[in-house]
Amino acid sequence: MTQAPLTGGRAVPSSRLNRLWHLGRATTDLAAGIGMRGLIDLARGNEGASDRVQLSPEAFQRITNRLSHMRGAMMKMGQLMSMDGSDVLTPEAAAILGALCNRAEPMPLSQLAPLLESEYGKDWNRRFRRFAFTPVAAASIGQVHRAETADGRHLALKIQFPGVRESIDSDMDNLGFLSRAIGMSAKGMDLKPMLEEARRQLHQEADYEAEANALETYRGLIGDGTHYFVPEVHRDFSTGRILAMDFADGIAIDQLAEASFTRDDRDRAANLVMEIVLRELFEFRLVQTDPNFGNFLYQADSGRVVLLDFGATHPVPPAIVSGYRDLIRAAMVEDREAMYQSAIALGFAREDTERPQVDGMLELMRLSSEMMRHQGPYDFGASDLFKRIYDQGQQLYYEGAYSQLPDPSSVFLYRKFLGAFLLCRRLRARVDLPRLLEPYL
Repeated sequence: MTQAPLTGGRAVPSSRLNRLWHLGRATTDLAAGIGMRGLIDLARGNEGASDRVQLSPEAFQRITNRLSHMRGAMMKMGQLMSMDGSDVLTPEAAAILGALCNRAEPMPLSQLAPLLESEYGKDWNRRFRRFAFTPVAAASIGQVHRAETADGRHLALKIQFPGVRESIDSDMDNLGFLSRAIGMSAKGMDLKPMLEEARRQLHQEADYEAEANALETYRGLIGDGTHYFVPEVHRDFSTGRILAMDFADGIAIDQLAEASFTRDDRDRAANLVMEIVLRELFEFRLVQTDPNFGNFLYQADSGRVVLLDFGATHPVPPAIVSGYRDLIRAAMVEDREAMYQSAIALGFAREDTERPQVDGMLELMRLSSEMMRHQGPYDFGASDLFKRIYDQGQQLYYEGAYSQLPDPSSVFLYRKFLGAFLLCRRLRARVDLPRLLEPYL
C-alpha cells in the first residue's frame, strides 16, 4: 500500500453491470491497440495468439487507467502481472502495469460517508475524536484512514471498497481474454489453476474477519520483540467491511533506497525482511504471501519493521516446507539430481518433462541460489544476478519451458521469496543468507 496522503477519486464501480461496462471499455481500448487482425486471432485462439501482443504505451496507459479505476480483482491481477511478468511483457507494458502498485484511487466522500453509516450506525462520528477523511493508503481491495477514538485509541481503519467483494467472481471470469492478450501466460500454459487460486485468495482478502484472525495469530507468533511490530486488532471497531487495528508510524520500506538513509539502515531492514520470510516458512508454517513492498514499514528511530496486511495469509503444508528445505539444501551444494527430485516434489517438474526443459529449469534454480552459496553478506547492490536470471528466464519462456505450472500454493510462496529478493535489490543491501538459513537446514 502507498503511504502518502491521497485525495478523493472517482466512485468505485460497485454493481456487476457497471463493472462489466468498465471492463468492456478496457476491452475496447485493447482492441484499438492490437487492431482487427490481432483481435480476430485472440477470439479464435489461433496458433501464436497466446504470444505477447505489442501495444503502444498509450494503449496500455488507457487500459491501466481502467483497471485502477475498477480496483478489486482487476487491479490485483494487474499487480501480480507487474511483479512476475517482466520476462513476458514488453518493457513498456511491464513499466505501465508496475504503476498499478501505486495507482489505487481512493473512493470519494460520497461513497465513504454512506459506507461508514451502514457499518457504524447513523451517529458513527460520535465514536471518534478525530477522523481523517483523506486516506493515508489505498490498494486494490480497500483504503486506510487514520482515526482517534473517543477513548483515545489511535487506529488505522481499513475500509473495503463497496461492491468489490461481490464482484470478484464476475471480474475473474472475464480476465482470461485480457490475460492472453497482454502476454500474461507462456505458450501452452493452462492458467486456470492459477486464476482459481487468485480467485480464492481475493475472496480471502475481502474477508476482514479472516484477516483479523490471521493478524491475531501472527501477532501471537511474533510476540513483543524489538525487531518487528504487528498491529493489534480492535474488535469493537471492526465490522464485516472495516478492519480496525493499531496505527503504526513508519516509512514505506522501499523508500530506504533514497540517498538520505544510511547503508546500515538498508542492510538492517533487508536482513529483517529475509529473516521473517524464513521464519514464516520454517518456524511458523504460516506465510503472508503478498510480497508488495507496501506491506512493510520501517521505523528509523527504533529500527523495527512493521508488518501489515494479513489478508493473504496461509498455512503451509508440511510437505511443502520439507520440499523447499530439500531444494535449498541441494541448491546450496549444487546437487542437480537432488534439486531435480525436490522440483518434482514441489510440482515444478514432472518425471516425463523433457530433459532440455529440466536442464534449463535446474540451471535457473542454481543461478537463483547464488546468494545462498556466498560466504558472508551478499551485496545485492553490486550484483548483476537479476539480469542473468532475467536473461535465462526469458530464454526458457520463449522455449515454452513454463507450460507446466506447479501447485498454485507453492507458486504464491515462491512469489514471496521473489518479492523479498527484489526488495534486497531495491535497497542495494548486504544480506547474509547462509547465516539466516543455518537454523533451518
